[in-house]
Amino acid sequence: MKRLTKKQLFIHLTSLFEKRADETLNVKEIFRIVGANNHPAKMLTLDVLGDLVLDDSLTTDGRGNYRLARRSQVMEGTFRRRQNGRNAFIPDDGGKSILVCERNALHAMDGDRVRATLLARRYGHTREAEVTDILQRAKDTFVGTLQVEGSYGFLLTESRALAVDIFIPKKYLHGGRTGDKAVVKIVEWPQEAKSPTGRVLDILGRKGDNDAEMHAILAEFDLPYSYPERVEQAAEQIPDGVTPAELARREDFRDILTCTIDPADAKDFDDALSLREVGRGRYEVGIHIADVTHYVHEGDTIDREARQRATSVYLVDRTIPMLPERLCNFLCSLRPDEEKLAHSVIVDIDLQGRVLGHRVRHTVIRSDRRFAYEEVQRILEEPLSATETDRRFVQPLLTLSNIAKALRENRFKGGAIDFDRPEVRFVTDEKGHPVSTYLKRATDATRLVEEFMLLANRIVAESVGKRTFVYRIHDVPDPEKLEKLSAFVARLGHRVRTEGSKKEVSRSLNRLLADVHGTAEEKVVENVALRSMQKARYSTKNIGHYGLMFDHYTHFTSPIRRYPDMMVHRLLDRYATPGARSANAQAYEERCEHSSAMEQLAESAERASIKYKQVEFMADRLGGEFVGTITGITEFGFYVEIDENGCEGLVPLRYLEDDYYEFDERNIQLVGRRQHHRYTLGQQVRVRVERANLERRQLDFALVSHKA
Repeated sequence: MKRLTKKQLFIHLTSLFEKRADETLNVKEIFRIVGANNHPAKMLTLDVLGDLVLDDSLTTDGRGNYRLARRSQVMEGTFRRRQNGRNAFIPDDGGKSILVCERNALHAMDGDRVRATLLARRYGHTREAEVTDILQRAKDTFVGTLQVEGSYGFLLTESRALAVDIFIPKKYLHGGRTGDKAVVKIVEWPQEAKSPTGRVLDILGRKGDNDAEMHAILAEFDLPYSYPERVEQAAEQIPDGVTPAELARREDFRDILTCTIDPADAKDFDDALSLREVGRGRYEVGIHIADVTHYVHEGDTIDREARQRATSVYLVDRTIPMLPERLCNFLCSLRPDEEKLAHSVIVDIDLQGRVLGHRVRHTVIRSDRRFAYEEVQRILEEPLSATETDRRFVQPLLTLSNIAKALRENRFKGGAIDFDRPEVRFVTDEKGHPVSTYLKRATDATRLVEEFMLLANRIVAESVGKRTFVYRIHDVPDPEKLEKLSAFVARLGHRVRTEGSKKEVSRSLNRLLADVHGTAEEKVVENVALRSMQKARYSTKNIGHYGLMFDHYTHFTSPIRRYPDMMVHRLLDRYATPGARSANAQAYEERCEHSSAMEQLAESAERASIKYKQVEFMADRLGGEFVGTITGITEFGFYVEIDENGCEGLVPLRYLEDDYYEFDERNIQLVGRRQHHRYTLGQQVRVRVERANLERRQLDFALVSHKA
């Protein structure tokens, strides 16, 4: 087909969707229909589709699916509050967001489900809507700092959900003082009142105090920051020790060399590895997982609390556990020199990583040694340096590492994607103040554990058949995002496939990541590539795991810190009973959705704590100059990550006084109108730390020079 001009394509697509008004078309299908069979034609098609969405002619779900817009005057959707006052209404039909001025917002807060009426559109003006009903509040509790004046007070919050502070009568202050961090619940918001009225639920501590700030982050994301006493008491009632009857029904691994390998500061050891040679070049590897569900029964007090939490939360300086401390650090933890109950995957495997057989059993183990990752890494690098006590572990650890390397190599041959990014970590003093940073990188020791956990999860997921089960799934990348990734890396001189089989696309992504490794644009390309990926989640509907390129995958190996793993353990026990019926799929799907949502909240809280510590760390370095890499570009400035410590801040447009800059969204760059200087992703710059706002967790940098 002859290549169409943009105008011709606009007419063609408009006609197509009008003829197929009741259908949803995927972007791949659209490419085929209009004959967009090369990259420039695909990017032109995406441009026109974007214009049609902006023009309210089409709607999109953001995942590459489009349909004709069917707009009525009254719609339901989500309200999004913007700090600049240009709030947005997002219709449920996936159409373009619609402007809602503050005067038309009806006290709606960020994330509220609302009903809105489209206002008559004025020529040359943006379409607007007016909120007429608030259908469901996204949240009614907020975290902030109290300011008390006589008989009343206010909660000052940086939350974008609220445009105003919360008024608190004296009777609702509960002893709060100016400067206290507090959790406040909105009790009413009269139509005529500018501010809502609230009452203090909890005083977290003084502003700036580390515990108060960390608890405030948890409360901000509606995550618990304390453990209910009744649940702790229930845990105290659980008897310790292993009974002879329990020993008799389990496979005994107590005399087989076993160890745990964890971070140096870990207290909950939920996995252990054992090894014994069973033939020439053949080994039996025991992947032993804490048998949490032996102690926590479905529906009991502890289980109900764990199900609600769904995950442990890891902030910079603390862990908020899913289970009571007695369980996660003592009863269930696979501590050395103690008899412990485990749910184990025992694998018969060779040095090439070929699985020759396996079984899943309840076991009893006794760990012979608790290793930190750093200790194992030293043994792997310098076997002869091992202490006399550790010499018996040298050969088993070397063998496990060699098998793990073979498993890893086999995964990547199968198409698994190699996202192996260092993580920023902080060293804090006794008050929680960050004194230094470092980058945590993967090592042979961490990969050793990772590969055997991946293997156990895959084997368990494959063992269930067609019965209801909890899977860890990861969908294929959004084709539209892949096209944009392709366009972006092409400007950097790289190529990536956007079509073909799943394995062909994933191998192309791996080649791209390998090509940029060690280059200036490595971080940026990884970021953009990651954004083209879907998020992994839990579901009873198995679609496989794209990132790992496994047809079946689950989470079995961390029941101390993840509720889905507990569900998997229980389902395995259920199906081990002959004639057992399949579990209720709908009930388990609801639990999967809750666990996925709580996982996202926990990750958001973790990122917020990291950002807070970054700002706190850089606040001690105001005025300091650093070399960094541009990692993000927006219409209001560009983000720079400092190379030496991984801290990220914004260079606002107001600090770029040498020219008038325009945001080129398609090419993701800022371009000076007069001098044509460009700021692009991956570019190195020198910046000065200008501001550190702990309340907003925001760093502002001033540009010192274009080149490092």
